[in-house]
Amino acid sequence: MRRRDVLLGGAVGLAAPMVRGAKAQSRANTLLVVSESGPNNLDIHGIGTNVPGYEVSWNCYDRLITHAMKTLPDGTSYYDRDKLIPELAEDFTVGANSATFKLRRDATFQDGQKVTASDVKWSLDRAVSVGGFPAFQMKAGSLEKPEQFVVVDDRTVRVDFLRPDRLTMPDLAVIVPCVVNANLVKSKATAADPWGLEYTKQTTAGSGAYKVTRWTPGTEIVFERNESWWGRKPAMQRVVWRFIPSAGNRRALLERGDADISYDLPPKDFAEVKAAGKLKLESIPYSNGIQYLGMNVAHPPFDDARVRRAVAMVVPYQTSMDAVMFGLARPMFAGPAHPTEPVWPQPHPYDTNLAAARALMAEAGKSEGFETTLSFDMGFADVNEPMCVLIQEALLQIGIKTTINKIPGANWRTELNKKTMPLFVNVFSGWLDYPEYFFFWCYDGQNSVFNTMSYQSPKMDGFIDTARRAAAAGDTPTYDRAVLDFIDLAWTDIPRIPIYQPYVNIAMQQDISGYQYWFHRRLDYRSVVKGA
Repeated sequence: MRRRDVLLGGAVGLAAPMVRGAKAQSRANTLLVVSESGPNNLDIHGIGTNVPGYEVSWNCYDRLITHAMKTLPDGTSYYDRDKLIPELAEDFTVGANSATFKLRRDATFQDGQKVTASDVKWSLDRAVSVGGFPAFQMKAGSLEKPEQFVVVDDRTVRVDFLRPDRLTMPDLAVIVPCVVNANLVKSKATAADPWGLEYTKQTTAGSGAYKVTRWTPGTEIVFERNESWWGRKPAMQRVVWRFIPSAGNRRALLERGDADISYDLPPKDFAEVKAAGKLKLESIPYSNGIQYLGMNVAHPPFDDARVRRAVAMVVPYQTSMDAVMFGLARPMFAGPAHPTEPVWPQPHPYDTNLAAARALMAEAGKSEGFETTLSFDMGFADVNEPMCVLIQEALLQIGIKTTINKIPGANWRTELNKKTMPLFVNVFSGWLDYPEYFFFWCYDGQNSVFNTMSYQSPKMDGFIDTARRAAAAGDTPTYDRAVLDFIDLAWTDIPRIPIYQPYVNIAMQQDISGYQYWFHRRLDYRSVVKGA
C-alpha cells in the first residue's frame, strides 16, 4: 500500500488567514489560555509526565505521521481515526513487513539543525528504551525494539514490524514517537541519564511549530512560534498558558475578555456560561475514555470481587451526573447484564442498590465495614473533589469509612505507578480509539501504569490477545466475540467501576476559531486563529 497526501501550504490542515496591519497583528498574535493545572515535565518521554505535559509535546515536537481532520455533522473539527497523513515524513509506504518514511527536506530543529533519519531513529530508540509509560505506549503498537528502526539513508527511515498489528501505524501518530534533536540532547546526556531526560524536562528540543521560551511551574508557560517551522506559520505568534486553580477566577477572566480560552471549565460553570450565550463553546465526549472508581485488587479488602461488586452497587451514579457533571457526560451505568455490541465504552449493569451491596458485604465477611483512603488528582480537583465527597458519603452506608487523600497533580502519575492507593478516582482515555487498545492499557496482566488496579487475569489477557490477532487478520467474527468477552469479564470482576464518559468542555471568546478535537484532548495551537 502506498500513501501520499499533498498538503496545501506544507502543513497538516493548519492554514490560517494572514493578519494584516499592525493593529490587527497586535490583537491577533497572542493567545491567552487558562486552565486548572499545567505540566510537570516538558518531555513526553520523562518520568511521570502528566496529562498537561502532552500539550507541550504536541505543539513543540513533530512526528513522522499524523491524523487528517474531518468535520462532524455538528460542525466540530475532529481527528480522523482512520486516515493517516505525513508530518515530518513527506511520503510513506506501508508494506507487509515494514513501513518506509521519506523525510521532508525543509525540516529543521529549533536551533537550526536539519532533521535527519539518525534523529528519527535515536528518538524512536529512546521511546522504546526509557521504560515506563513511553515504552508501554510504543509496545501497544508492537513497537518494542531499537532494531526495528533502521536508517536507510540521511532522509529515509524504515520501521520493521514484529508482527501483524493494526495498531502499529496509528501508534506512530500519537504523542510518544516524537522526533527529538538527537545531537543536542545527547550533548546534555550523562552516564546516569543516557537519554538526556533532565535536560528535556525543562527545555524543548523539537522541530515543531512552537518552542517554550519560559516556564514557571505552577504559574505559567510561554510558547513562541518557531519561525523556521516547515509548515505554514500558525496565526498565533505567542501562546501564554496560565494555571489558575480557581474555576471562578478562570471564568471571570474569560467573561471579562481577559483570557481567550478556558480549557476544561467545570461542568457547573460551563452550563451557566452556555445559558448566558456570550461565549463560544465546545463540548465533546472523550474518545475511548471514562471516569472511574478504581480499586487495588492486589491487596485486601479489594482483592475480594464481592467487596468490589458491593462498592459498584453504592456508587452515587445519578447524583454524580446531576450534581457534579450537570448532565455534561454520558452515563456508564445501569446498562444490560451483558455487553450488547463490540464497542467501548458502553454502560455496565451496576446501579445503586444498597440492599444488594449489604448482602455482598456480609457474604464477604465485611458486614462491619472497614477503613481505607480515597485518593484523587488535585490537578483536576474541580470535578474530582466533589465526586470523592459523594462517594465517601455513599460508602458509609455499607460501613466503608474513607479518608480523602488529595494528591498534587504534579505527583499523580508517579503515585499511580506505585500501585499503592487502595481506592481512587481517575480518568483514562485511550489515544487509539479501539476497544482492545483501551483494555491492553487498563486490564492486561503486563500491569502498565494505567492498570491502576493491579488487575491480572490470564483469561482477560487471552481475550485481549485474541482480539488483537483477529483485528490484524481482519477476522471480524472472532474479533467481535473477543471484545464482548473481555468487556463481560471486566464487568464480572469489576476491578474498576466506570461512572461516566466525560466531555471536553472548552469555552472561548467569539473571535476564536480553529479549535480541533484530538485523541489526546489537549489544545493544538497550530490551528487556532484569533479574529482581527
